Amino acid sequence: MRFATPLALLALLLVPLAVAGYLLLERRRRAAAAEFATPALIPNLVGRRPGRLRHLPPALGLLALALVATGLARPHASLSVEREEATVVLAIDVSRSMLATDVKPSRLASAQAAVRAFLEKLPDGYRVAIVSFAQTANVVLPPTSNRELAERALTSLRPGDGTALGGGIARAVQVAERVRGKDGKRVPTAVVLLSDGAQTIGTQTPLSAARRAGALEIPISGVALGTAGGVVEVRNPDGFVERVTVPPDPRTLRRVAAATKGRFYEAPDGERLRAVYEELGSRVGRVDEEREVTSVFAAAGALLLIGAGLASAGLFGRLP
Repeated sequence: MRFATPLALLALLLVPLAVAGYLLLERRRRAAAAEFATPALIPNLVGRRPGRLRHLPPALGLLALALVATGLARPHASLSVEREEATVVLAIDVSRSMLATDVKPSRLASAQAAVRAFLEKLPDGYRVAIVSFAQTANVVLPPTSNRELAERALTSLRPGDGTALGGGIARAVQVAERVRGKDGKRVPTAVVLLSDGAQTIGTQTPLSAARRAGALEIPISGVALGTAGGVVEVRNPDGFVERVTVPPDPRTLRRVAAATKGRFYEAPDGERLRAVYEELGSRVGRVDEEREVTSVFAAAGALLLIGAGLASAGLFGRLP
């Protein structure tokens, strides 16, 4: 929490002074009661007393004073609020390794299903773009709020050879950078990257592309899909089919996310992948903003003062 006028917090010094004053009054009250009659006989002379509950009204009043004094400093807090406009670029790995069936029915098919779950979590007005990458990176779907077009683009994805992970990230960042709102200004954008993470081709490294995204304040959330036992069948030039192990490379995706202040998720199976994308959809739809919360402290202080008055009326039949 940040305070716009921190010097106003000196008003909080009134709270311990008020506590000291109250204790002093309590001491004088007991002394006066002792002069009136022997303390042991007072219960026989006076009707039902509130006992310790008599401290409740002043305690509520002191809390109200502390809240009002804090409000004078104009506190600001980081709050999660819904974005009015945003664009999400989905960068999807369609390399041959995504055909591995360690995630049923395959890594790519699970990714497509998870993206559909992700889109259901996004507000209707948000635009979505899709970039696929294998040997090269291609914009499959320019930014649009049309979910039917997004569904068609997802269905059209086909696997290819090689994994140009760095190129895929760079192309997704390029698409995100060019998005403009109705006023011609850049709107909040984010990249969601789904891949098994192992780059096999291309001169653009994933980290160099991530640094570009970080400089543009475009967060990349990386989702590593697959298990260490993932296998694909590859036909060699002699016509023989080889079984090639294609373990994921979560370390690279974790470093990409860290370089852009994004999040990293490891999804070893389809069920976990769908859960990750549903969570991402909820997160992308909100943003942390710093807002002044003086009114919250003022309202809470007012409620406590009302509570103190009601407690006093109930215990003593009078307001404090």
